[in-house]
Amino acid sequence: MKTSDFYYDLPQELIAQTPLEPRDSSRLLVYDRKTGQIEHRIFHDITEYLSENDILVVNNTRVIPARIYGYKITGAKIELLLLKRVKLNTYEALLKPAKKAPVGTILHFSEELSCKIIGDVEEIGGRVVQFDVKSGTLEEQLDKLGEMPLPPYIKEKLKDKDRYQTVYNKVEGSSAAPTAGLHFTQKLLDKIKQMGVQIAEVTLDVGLGTFRPVMVTDVEKHVMHSEHISVSSETANLLNNAKQNGKRIVAVGTTSVRTLESMTDDNGIIHAGGKDTSIFIYPGYKFKFVDALITNFHLPESTLIMLVSAFVGSREETLKMYNTAVKEKYRFFSFGDSMLIK
Repeated sequence: MKTSDFYYDLPQELIAQTPLEPRDSSRLLVYDRKTGQIEHRIFHDITEYLSENDILVVNNTRVIPARIYGYKITGAKIELLLLKRVKLNTYEALLKPAKKAPVGTILHFSEELSCKIIGDVEEIGGRVVQFDVKSGTLEEQLDKLGEMPLPPYIKEKLKDKDRYQTVYNKVEGSSAAPTAGLHFTQKLLDKIKQMGVQIAEVTLDVGLGTFRPVMVTDVEKHVMHSEHISVSSETANLLNNAKQNGKRIVAVGTTSVRTLESMTDDNGIIHAGGKDTSIFIYPGYKFKFVDALITNFHLPESTLIMLVSAFVGSREETLKMYNTAVKEKYRFFSFGDSMLIK
């Protein structure tokens, strides 16, 4: 299986640069895996495809302003992109230019915040950085000094930081948004709950996998960078009971899928707890827990379009769906439109 097998041609003008208002006014492509039928709707129509027999699983992670600029004592400017918390005030990060910031380098961000580079992360060409916070918490300092780490294909400046957060965000730790969830408004979620749909929360701290392209020709040789996931006992019990009672598990986003599939054993039982996962889902994978998927349109040759192809059950059908979306001028990627695969 080649990486190039997951290529599709996307005109630049279809890459969404800004989020739509309101959130649920984006378009929704609905794909039926049994019939191959495609419908074109608006995201708030999602209620027509949900019922009281469904559990909606969302990733409640909160994006931190993870891009921050520091200075060496020489005055040289270094950009940091925080990717993964190692422990309190210590992160794995990508630095630019990395060659000017070897281990031992101290960077200053303000009078209240500095960091020391204490190690390398060889598999990503990154560094381990330890922050020294003189006032308040690291999170408070990042809120003051940091920028939302928008993907490189978004050239527009984000006017409102909250538009790169889901309305149900809670647990700080992500370097990128779980973008499938950006389409939900609180009003729409309330309507969904009133229908009898239960909402279950899991957490995956989105990290390097979002930014890292597949660099190998052979898909199976790609190695995912690990990301931290957690599922509470309450959520695990809710999901296991739902599954045993024949309810449908609808995952919001590929991050929710990866969390559920990572925490499910071979008997189809979800276990509570927290761990790092580097699960890589591509065609041939047998899903253990997820029954339906709400997701955005992903980059050509990315691990995310590979996951979608695995869920659809056919690379050809997935590319046909994507090419239909291109023809119909859907908006693509993080601030783009959505699809429901049922």
